[in-house]
Amino acid sequence: MKRSQWKWLLVSLSFSALVMAGVLYFTVDESTIEYLSRINPYYLVLAVLLHLLSLGFWALRIQKMSASLGYRVHLTHCVNLVLANMLVAAVTPSQAGGEPVRIHELYRAGVPVGDATAVVIMERILDGIILGALGAFAMLFLGNYWSSLASGFSGLSALMYAAWIFVTLFVLVFVYSVKNPDHLKRVLKGISRWIDRRWHLKRLESLLETIDREVDNFNRGLVRFVNHGKSGLVWGMLFTLLFWVSEFVVASMLLIGLGQPPYFIESFVVQLVLAIIMMIPLTPGGSGVAEIGATSLYSLFVPSAIVGVFVLLWRLIFYYLNILLGLLSSLVIVRREFLARAKKQR
Repeated sequence: MKRSQWKWLLVSLSFSALVMAGVLYFTVDESTIEYLSRINPYYLVLAVLLHLLSLGFWALRIQKMSASLGYRVHLTHCVNLVLANMLVAAVTPSQAGGEPVRIHELYRAGVPVGDATAVVIMERILDGIILGALGAFAMLFLGNYWSSLASGFSGLSALMYAAWIFVTLFVLVFVYSVKNPDHLKRVLKGISRWIDRRWHLKRLESLLETIDREVDNFNRGLVRFVNHGKSGLVWGMLFTLLFWVSEFVVASMLLIGLGQPPYFIESFVVQLVLAIIMMIPLTPGGSGVAEIGATSLYSLFVPSAIVGVFVLLWRLIFYYLNILLGLLSSLVIVRREFLARAKKQR
């Protein structure tokens, strides 16, 4: 990681810890000790294992989608790139900031940049489709459960509708750019020139040439997905669904571990909303936003005396554990790059 990234990691950790301390201060009381006495550690361990399983589903998604384009990427390499991605996501606004890491690591595994970019972009499209479909299921088929939650949090329905609109526009823009790559080039070049007029980019011409080249590579990769990688899209859809379902169930396992009912349906809806919120680029790694959002939504049906402890455990798994695993993965990547350079110099 670069020095600036370490700085943002420290900012993200500090902000998260500060907000978490405030949440605990306002939620912990005398009855919290009674709730803590009911903790079942087996379910807490199960929650951690479920999160690790979901990361495995993510790695399998990347492996299968790459294989459908004709590239053999080892599962261990895919697991390592997913973990490294989690570290970068913790220092960039929102938790969807690790795409360059995944592209780079796929390139290091022998996947051309254009095809690697196509795989990573298609991942995000599949995420949007699955989250949109799950949102539709929550609003159309959960009936009274959705109505009760929406009445307790007035912005819930508006947020879900906004997410639907965003996902739909994103998919439409994606489809349009596949059929009209020249228009995508013009848009990207226009944005680059607009930025140059205000901040005077260095090597603007080189950047414009790179846009030309990479849009062509990206378009060829996407066309290959549509024409020859249909099996990758099927596998990708399956593992995307398994990823999000296993991630959402983690919260229910934590609730059981804390002696509470699992609230599967309510927690499913809340996790869906939080997943959408966390993709909005507000703070590095979504720190602060995640803690406040989870506390506000889960307090609708979880006792206030235990909701702070629940949110702390939830963030330990989805944020702090991700950072730890990402650091270990980054060490593996640094060691690999060091050995590769040493071999070249011989």
